[in-house]
Amino acid sequence: MPAEPAGAAILAIDQGTTSSRAIAFDRAGGIVATAQLPLPQHFPRDGWVEQDPEDIWRTVLDTARQAAAEAQGKGFDIAAVGIVNQRETTVLWERGTGRAVHNAIVWQDRRGAARCWNLVADGAAPAIRKTTGLVPDSYFSATKLEWLLGHVDGAGAAARNGDLAFGTVDSFLLWRLTGGAVHATDATNASRTMLFDIEAQAWDDALCREFGVPAAVLPEVRDSAGGFGMADPAIFGAPVPITGIAGDQQAALVGQGCLTPGMAKSTYGTGCFILINAGRERPESGEGILATVAWRLGGDTVYAVEGAIFNAGTAVQWLRDGLGVIADSAASEALAAVLPDNGGVYLVPAFTGLGAPWWDAGARGGLFGLTRDTGAAHLARAALEACGYQTADLLEAMAGDPREAGAGRLRVDGGMAANDWLMQFIADIASAPVERPAVTETTALGAALLAGVGAGLYDSLDDAVAATWRPDRIFTPSMPADRRKALLAGWRAAVDRVRSGS
Repeated sequence: MPAEPAGAAILAIDQGTTSSRAIAFDRAGGIVATAQLPLPQHFPRDGWVEQDPEDIWRTVLDTARQAAAEAQGKGFDIAAVGIVNQRETTVLWERGTGRAVHNAIVWQDRRGAARCWNLVADGAAPAIRKTTGLVPDSYFSATKLEWLLGHVDGAGAAARNGDLAFGTVDSFLLWRLTGGAVHATDATNASRTMLFDIEAQAWDDALCREFGVPAAVLPEVRDSAGGFGMADPAIFGAPVPITGIAGDQQAALVGQGCLTPGMAKSTYGTGCFILINAGRERPESGEGILATVAWRLGGDTVYAVEGAIFNAGTAVQWLRDGLGVIADSAASEALAAVLPDNGGVYLVPAFTGLGAPWWDAGARGGLFGLTRDTGAAHLARAALEACGYQTADLLEAMAGDPREAGAGRLRVDGGMAANDWLMQFIADIASAPVERPAVTETTALGAALLAGVGAGLYDSLDDAVAATWRPDRIFTPSMPADRRKALLAGWRAAVDRVRSGS
């Protein structure tokens, strides 16, 4: 084991969809310091979702400094920085000034949906899947970048001249943290752009031509652990190496210790994302399921299959903020638990379309089975149950049978993982044990572990996970099979009713 600085801590910058956080971990995975700030979203049109890149940078800078100062006040030195980010969200900025030319277009944004429908109609989907592992969908970065280059005055010409830089949020933060010295991303984030060949591990010329993306605007693609440059001394008071980057869901796969093929994790936050480690051979994913890069170390790529649910926690947020049905998100658990059953009420939270396995951008949300007896508890329960139903649908699509996925169990994390009622429902409706770790901040932890490997604080990912992962509780399925079957049938009937064209 390489020598470790006394009191070393790893600072994980966790830039998410609705907040920016910074968490300092010690080498055993313990949380030393943490800071969090909310991040505003903007909705200029139906289906459009944007964020101000300056808000992203401000919240990251403030939280990173706060967490670093708290850790240093406890006697820890920040030995390395890892970045984990909301994936697919697209930023385009001026190389000369670092100023973004437009708001960031968030992964939830659907303005590229018609473009993707045309790609499917033109028969382009098989080639895109073969190259990128993805399906044509505006969820990914390509159509977002295409829109920016075509709609921001002068952006296309400036990009071709090399005056603009494109990146997902990690690239933008890396540029800012290093004072514009480094324009790079890692293989996990590159694999989410719909511009990257996941076998060749290179930007694909044909797809870049298809979306009008000049090579000059693209970041360098690097391993997920290694040298990404030094943070400007003005940020932390001294230069600190940035040694790990990963997209949020891949970072959670690492943080959950899913290092063996077949192991699975599900993250419940704004959306829900299930990843299954697929090993070193590029997987042939099933219909509606994605193949993606899990991580790349030393040029060695590990793949994953992924199912993406666009709306999970947003359903509970809608009850709180949109309808005023609950005072806070935590109240949903107690409300759901007071009912003996769902009363036939189903919520399909397709607020921004349906993700895997349907990939229906035109779908919109629906609430079904209402009677005069329906109350706030039914709505809360329906919002939570929707997470479970969508999980079961994904696991079946990914493995044919939920019990075949994840070596028979599912590791969970994210804010909603603290909800015991929901975790038990997921175990029941997916017919698979649900395992919750002691440290549920696994997205940030994964970034810290990658940064620790990149900085030489761990010999390997296996070493890092062995030092940090511990279980908290296992939820075991207990629902009768006929009850499970009936609930899923009701759910799938509700989904059919919100599908576009149905």
